[in-house]
Amino acid sequence: MSYQVLARKWRPKSFATLVGQEHVVKALTHALDQNRLHHAYLFTGTRGVGKTTLARIMAKALNCESGVSSTPCGKCSACTEIDGGRFVDYIELDAASNRGVDDMTTLLERATYAPTIGRYKVYVIDEVHQLSGHAFNAMLKTLEEPPAHVKFILATTDPQKIPVTVLSRCLQFNLKQMPQTHIVDHLTRVLEAEGVSFEPAALRHLAKGAAGSMRDALSLLDQAIAHGAGKVEEEGVRAMLGTVGDEHLFALLDGLAAQDVNAMLDVAKLMDARSLSFDGGLQELATLFHRISLMQFAPQALLDEAERERLAPYANAWDAEFLQLAYQIAIHGRDELALAPDEYAGFAMTLLRLHAFRPERAAASAPVPRQAAPSATRAPVRPPEPARDVPAGNPAPVAQREMPTPVAPVAPTPATVDDDWHALVAQLPLTGMARQLAQHCELAERGEGVIRLRLAPLHRHLQGKAQQDKLQGELQTRFGRPLRLEIDVAEPATETPAERSRNAQRERQEKAIASIERDPFVRDVVDLFDASIDESTIKPI
Repeated sequence: MSYQVLARKWRPKSFATLVGQEHVVKALTHALDQNRLHHAYLFTGTRGVGKTTLARIMAKALNCESGVSSTPCGKCSACTEIDGGRFVDYIELDAASNRGVDDMTTLLERATYAPTIGRYKVYVIDEVHQLSGHAFNAMLKTLEEPPAHVKFILATTDPQKIPVTVLSRCLQFNLKQMPQTHIVDHLTRVLEAEGVSFEPAALRHLAKGAAGSMRDALSLLDQAIAHGAGKVEEEGVRAMLGTVGDEHLFALLDGLAAQDVNAMLDVAKLMDARSLSFDGGLQELATLFHRISLMQFAPQALLDEAERERLAPYANAWDAEFLQLAYQIAIHGRDELALAPDEYAGFAMTLLRLHAFRPERAAASAPVPRQAAPSATRAPVRPPEPARDVPAGNPAPVAQREMPTPVAPVAPTPATVDDDWHALVAQLPLTGMARQLAQHCELAERGEGVIRLRLAPLHRHLQGKAQQDKLQGELQTRFGRPLRLEIDVAEPATETPAERSRNAQRERQEKAIASIERDPFVRDVVDLFDASIDESTIKPI
């Protein structure tokens, strides 16, 4: 017996087994069970989402020997012949190759005759948007008032090209793209039934590569089984698809957060060595920036708890403005790959652009706070020029009054922030993940050559070597001597800088909301129009 590809073998044969189109199934099921049947249906949607499959199930429901219902038996001669493509009263027409007015005229002439063995003649016209204008005109009258024994089912991937006169004569159902979770679940059931071993992570790559098409997913699964010699493993699937793995993408994000451009370029070199797609890499990078932005504004939109946990550190590390800029840089970098000297150069320049164009770097790049040392004998940066234009007895007092002004805020003595971790963190020129690490820590002990911090287990993901080294270096610069930084993972006993900032922000937000609610004009508007206040739009000033 010849091998049957998975896309055909696992094609749904009933409404109950159809995946991902519940809204269409519900409407058609009710119409069949209540015998409220329209004469023409239009199914729209991208490739591989079930348009022709729905047409075949509809034909079985209309012609099943057990009667018209939403649950055809699947065993009678009508059902089996429709599944096998042998039912004489079920006619599939490909409009791409039969698009002329003569083809349509021939079809309509045959439609006037009664069914040969079935209850209804079912005409399925696939890719109907490719019919010529004259062919559409020829079918209009019959499409509006067909014989009682005829049902038309039209399918298209481009409904905008169908004349409105045809659309108005059909019940239109828009089939949506398959969510990745639905594709993964279906592929899991298929592999378990086929007895093929697999890794769940490999199925997620296949679902992503299918781009919402279940048929494409099953075709890719066939290819993956052949590529893996009967197994579906993540490494083999990634090699087959040429996709960029998560470890490369998150290594890029880690390098970007740590401002380590060499680490980012190392990822680019590794991708080049493995012949991975730079276009796909930028596409996935833009998707990650999009998901991180969702994590900031609408975390409930991310259904996967593991994804939320993994993206949380990056959502905390970057502000919303930088993420918008990073997203634009990624998508524009992808557009410019074709204009680059080669794809590696275009990809590397995009990474350099991500590193260079960072709004928060303006404050961090000021040299004076970083280089200033706590020294009482430090000379002023600029001599007090006005002393030349005043009387001889006044220069010294003027110099004494002016000199402390630039020095005091630049190089406060260690005593001013001796044990105040909140004040110290505010003064350190940290950015990215290193700043997040400092803000989520509590000062546990400060000795002569060591600073010990305490980090909550919830934020242990911030305890990376790059950000820890960065924080230690800034502390050494701040105190002007070698220091060893130690971080213990344990619940803080006091409020961390991050918690204080959140609490302060929450208090400001609550005060802003209360102020708006107490405003007489706002109260009058609410009472007059029976309105409500959207608290999410209120921002403290």
